Amino acid sequence: MPQACVIGLGRSGIAAARVLHRDGWQVTVFDQADNDQLRHMGQPLVQEGISLKLGDRLDPIKEVWPERMVVSPGVPWDIPLLVAAREKGVEVTGELELAWQYLHAVPWVGITGTNGKTTTTSLVQAIFQKAGLNAPACGNIGYAACELVLQNQNYDWIVAEISSYQIESSPTLAPQIGLWTTFTPDHLSRHKTLENYFNIKASLLSRSAIQVLNGDDPHLHSHGPNLYPQAHWTSTQGANHLVGLCDPKQGVYLQDNWVNAFGELIAPINLFKMPGQHNQQNLLMAIAAARLAGIDKKAITETLLTFTGVPHRLEPICTINGVQFINDSKATNYDAAEVGLSSMKGPTILIAGGEAKEGDDQAWLAQIRQKAVAVLLIGDAAPNFATRLKAVGYENYEIVETMANAVQRGLELASKNNASAVLLSPACASFDQYNSFEERGEDFRACCLGLV
Repeated sequence: MPQACVIGLGRSGIAAARVLHRDGWQVTVFDQADNDQLRHMGQPLVQEGISLKLGDRLDPIKEVWPERMVVSPGVPWDIPLLVAAREKGVEVTGELELAWQYLHAVPWVGITGTNGKTTTTSLVQAIFQKAGLNAPACGNIGYAACELVLQNQNYDWIVAEISSYQIESSPTLAPQIGLWTTFTPDHLSRHKTLENYFNIKASLLSRSAIQVLNGDDPHLHSHGPNLYPQAHWTSTQGANHLVGLCDPKQGVYLQDNWVNAFGELIAPINLFKMPGQHNQQNLLMAIAAARLAGIDKKAITETLLTFTGVPHRLEPICTINGVQFINDSKATNYDAAEVGLSSMKGPTILIAGGEAKEGDDQAWLAQIRQKAVAVLLIGDAAPNFATRLKAVGYENYEIVETMANAVQRGLELASKNNASAVLLSPACASFDQYNSFEERGEDFRACCLGLV
């Protein structure tokens, strides 16, 4: 029986293990962590005949190597074990690549980008489903891709949100339609340089049969036309902004309050309920994908009327004494947090902090000075963020350490400062205090509802 191992006991790792086991591989799942939660997650696999090794440090010195290794997205692609495995001729792929090997006959929409990809993916899926298509979302949201393999359905389309980590480990994944939402510095602790990060993202678009790019993003606007001369572009700034990128009749843009897609009026933008220019841009990209997939205007318009957003991205939680509490936990870098704060219509109490990332914080700090009447700092980044705020002349901040303290203090300060909202938009990863940005957002929700 051929040997395979899966690195990482998360949702994608479990699905990959089951796919391989179903097809006759002897599978071992490794995870460096060892706790009660992981043992509980792994117990069904053991009962199915899949081996489980928790707390294994994954020493690359091995006498017998498996024939293939499948890596979960959170595992760095260059750890010594994977480098040694590739040198030994082991087939090493990511979980998404494994799913692609089974599902490549189905057309995929592949959505990547530093920010905006979750909302765009959710919009694409909503439009496709409104059109009556079986088009599940997978990858970074929705299903693990290998779960779709296990379901064994007849899919019309697969809509995949694909991170740089997943692209890196999926060398043959080739969507029918590839979307690139934004590009700003992120994940540099893993990808080392901005150029390397860009090239990883660009490789997915290069393998896509049809490319759609955000013409309002400065980096893509500068570098995309040479890479993708046949690409379709989107813009919230009118047809003239597309000149030099593509023929406006081959793009999707806003003009005089209307969405124009490939030379055809689709719907007035004021039907769309989500706030912010960035969300209008996400919508244009989703409409481009839908029209390129042959979906009619009716399904698009119906989605505009009903789509209200995704969890943890500018998600309204509740209103207390006239103060709205908004969960933007998915804003895990400076650019996303700057966009979140800029979307606020009135004076705002900002909750920020967590596990800091590399990046340029200047636009974020400028937005804080403009919009935030107070900043409450949590997590490991709090002292550094306090120093950065003080350096730009912003003094109205407090280090409150925990989410519960931040929510309680946020309500107090909102009343004193006539703020209309308390916004969690951390500009940080969550792993100092939480297992994920979703867990952080749920804690914020629970703290808010506890005050109601």
